[in-house]
Parts: sequence; C-alpha cells; structure tokens
Amino acid sequence: MCKQPRHEQTAKTDWLDSLRHEARMLVHELDVTPGVRRLFEGRIRQDDYVHYLIQSYQYVRWSEGFFTESGERVHREGRNPALAELLFQKAHEERGHEQWLLKDLKALGWTEERVERAPICTAVRAYVEWNRFTTQSGVPTAFLGTAYVLEYLSVNRAPGSVDRLIAESGIANIDKAVLFLKGHGAADGDHVADLETELRKLTSPAEQAALILSARTTRALFPKFFREP
Repeated sequence: MCKQPRHEQTAKTDWLDSLRHEARMLVHELDVTPGVRRLFEGRIRQDDYVHYLIQSYQYVRWSEGFFTESGERVHREGRNPALAELLFQKAHEERGHEQWLLKDLKALGWTEERVERAPICTAVRAYVEWNRFTTQSGVPTAFLGTAYVLEYLSVNRAPGSVDRLIAESGIANIDKAVLFLKGHGAADGDHVADLETELRKLTSPAEQAALILSARTTRALFPKFFREP
C-alpha cells in the first residue's frame, strides 16, 4: 500500500488537533468560570440568564452574514470552491437563530425594542469586530474556526444545561426560554462532525493558522460574555 509521507500526515493531524484543543480548553475554562458554571448547573439567576441571552443575540445576529460574506470572498478570489460552498452551507444553518434568542427573551418579559436598547459588553463587541475583520479583510475562511469551537461547546454543554435549567433554576417560564440552547444542542453534534470532515481537506498552512487563531480568540472572549455572580 502506498503511504502518505510521514511529515504530511503529521502536519495534517497537528493542525486539527490544535483546533480541537482550543475547543476542549474553551469548555474547560467555562466549566471553572463561576458565572458560566451556574448556567451549566441550572442555578443561574434570571437577570444573569437574561444578560447571557442578550449578549448572545448581539453576536449571533451577525453569524449568517459573516458566513455569506466569507463565502462570497472565497468564491470571488478564486479560492477552494468546496470551502465557499461550506461557508454558504453554514450561513444557511445559522439562519433565524437570533429569532430563537428574541423568543427566549420575550418569554422572560423582554420586548425586541428593549433588547436592542440593552448595553453590549466589550467582549461581544470585540468578538463581532474580530470576525468582521477576518470576514472582510483577513483570511475569509477564518470564521470556520470560530464556528468550530462554538459548535463543539454547544454539543457538549447545551443539552445538559437545558435539562438543569428547567429542573433547578426556578425561573418563571424557563421551559419557554431555552429555544436557543435546545436548538444548538440538537443540531451541532452533526455540524461538528461534518465540519471536521470538510476541514480535513484544508491544506493551506496560512488558512489553518487563521482558523486556529480565530478559535483561540473566541476562547479568550467568550467567558466574558457572562456576568460574574
């Protein structure tokens, strides 16, 4: 059997291992962050949960557009057409997710107008502007690194969080305010596996490095989307 040269096998494995490491470390760091751990354990207070939902709305609302713009740049610049198609597919998957958050918040007494007026934390602003930069001016496929770590987080923590919130939080109407967590927990398991399959085809060291950097940036910022208890 003809085998791939050893250095090529190592290079391909190492970059995906690095991406997985960022995802695993994000989950670990959230597990030991008190404000986040309260969400995972179902013990979060209503005002802190509302804060989390509002900040999530303020970054999720951009996701479909970032994927679409990135796909258009990949296509326009004559890069890998399969990656352009993957970005367009991810845009389709993200469609309407911000509406889940608005429905969750409505169940907790927040109108869309009130949500729009709420302050946006600096970490969310930084997240949005970082991904806007990579989408419009940086390596256009970098947003896939962001997507990977967030989808990995969803599949590993969202389902359990939903069950515990409903059972333990005592928040009125909480069973009607978990659409976002429930939707991501249900879908992102397949998304993570599918994304890994496609990313194995990514051979450009510059693009690999850009995805890892975006994953690491998300790992640094995401814990600050939550309020400390």
